Amino acid sequence: MKIRILSFLLLIATNVFSQNNLKNLLQKYNTESIPYISVNQLLKQQEKVILLDAREKKEFEISHLKNAYFVGYTAFNLKKILKKLSNKKSKIVVYCSLGIRSEDIAEKLKVAGYTNVLNLYGGIFEWKNKGNHVFDSNGKATEKIHVFSKEWSKWLLKGKKVYE
Repeated sequence: MKIRILSFLLLIATNVFSQNNLKNLLQKYNTESIPYISVNQLLKQQEKVILLDAREKKEFEISHLKNAYFVGYTAFNLKKILKKLSNKKSKIVVYCSLGIRSEDIAEKLKVAGYTNVLNLYGGIFEWKNKGNHVFDSNGKATEKIHVFSKEWSKWLLKGKKVYE
């Protein structure tokens, strides 16, 4: 019985510790100029938002959230977005691997006049870590997630890590 209790407490402590580390990581790189939306909040609203993937094309092709649009990071083109998303009041959720690059893209949208832009807290990694589905370039569910680099791969706890 004591072993079960200790195991349970260790599991909770590990989960809290990993969340605190993610929080610290995001605080290190982000200004939090764009409000976060949690995975759980997004799940409740997913059909009512426009999802923008701010990763590189090779990452998007491995997997992405259902119905997400690729906007990229290094190749981000605001003029294309302005043509596709004319309603600047639309609810937009931008995501990347963890929520760092997506904040940069979301800031550009905010400067362009979009008024309802959110950043997915923990990005696609947190989405997958919470057990949600991701889809490949053919629209089929996949376990693969492009992890961007070895350094960032530690944040993906579920799924199959892809480095190419």
